[in-house]
Order: sequence, then C-alpha cells, then structure tokens
Amino acid sequence: MRVTTQRVEIFREVASSCEHPDAETVYERVKERLPNISFDTVYRTLASLEDMDMIFRVDSMLPKARFDADRRPHNHFLCVKCGEVYDIFPEDGYEVKIPENSKKFGEIKDVNLQVRGICNKCRH
Repeated sequence: MRVTTQRVEIFREVASSCEHPDAETVYERVKERLPNISFDTVYRTLASLEDMDMIFRVDSMLPKARFDADRRPHNHFLCVKCGEVYDIFPEDGYEVKIPENSKKFGEIKDVNLQVRGICNKCRH
C-alpha cells in the first residue's frame, strides 16, 4: 500500500480516537483537514488497513462497523442500548485462557473478549 496524505490522516484519526469511530465519523473528521477526500476513499482505506492488521473491527454485530487501532492487548465493553464501545485493559496477571482444542480449527491470530451490557450512562 502506497503511503499517501489521505491514508495517513485516516489511520491517524482511528489511532488517535478512543471512541472506536465508524467510517462516517472518520470521514467527517478527516474531511475537516482534507476537504476533497471522498467517503469511498475513507471506506476503502479502512478496509485496506484492516487487511494489513493495522486496525480491526470491534464487533461485526454492531449496526455500523467500528474500528480500533490500539494493538495493545485489551477487550471491549459494548453497550447494547446506545452502541457505545469502551476499552477494557487487563489487570496485572490477567490472561484470557484459550482452550487448547480451539487450535484444531486453525491458527489463532488474535483474541478479543467482548462484554455486552448496558453502560452507566444508559442505566441512569
């Protein structure tokens, strides 16, 4: 993938956000800096960055794909009411145990535990 200003800005937007932005949000924010960028360019670039394992989709069951560029080991809390996504960083000594027999299905590249519930903002 050739490095372009548009691609760098798209990656920078995802990487600098803790909000796990969707493609539309990335487009709106990058468009402020690069007014001539198209939504198609943003969408294709996000797909390419995902193919290169530079970003990943938080959850394929959300109404809109949400992206995360933080490659540090962490999990996610997904609010089933508002769709907000929060990072859960492991406490010292915590490790997700992957069942040994899961390797019979193929090579494990990544583990992402997703906790679903109702966030504090929605509960009150």
